[in-house]
Amino acid sequence: MSLVFIGIDPNTGDKQSPTVWVDQEKQELVFQGWMPSPDLESECAAFEVPGHGKGIPEGEAVIRIPARMVHMIREACDAVERADIR
Repeated sequence: MSLVFIGIDPNTGDKQSPTVWVDQEKQELVFQGWMPSPDLESECAAFEVPGHGKGIPEGEAVIRIPARMVHMIREACDAVERADIR
C-alpha cells in the first residue's frame, strides 16, 4: 500500500488520533476516526435513500471525524484528484 499521511486532529491527545491519509495506489481517502455511539450507528443504519438500502454492509463502518479536520479532508480530496500526492 502506498499510504501518504495528510494530517491528524490538531486537538489530539495521547489516546485519540483521528487521522487522514491517501492511498496512492487505490486513489482512496483513508480515515481513522472515533467509533460512533450505539445510537448514532443505529441512526445511520436506519437511514435509507434511493439506491441504498438500510443497514451498514459487511466490510463498511461508520466513523466520526471532527469538523476541525475539514481542511485536511479537502487537502486529501485535492491530492487524489490531482494524483499529486506529496
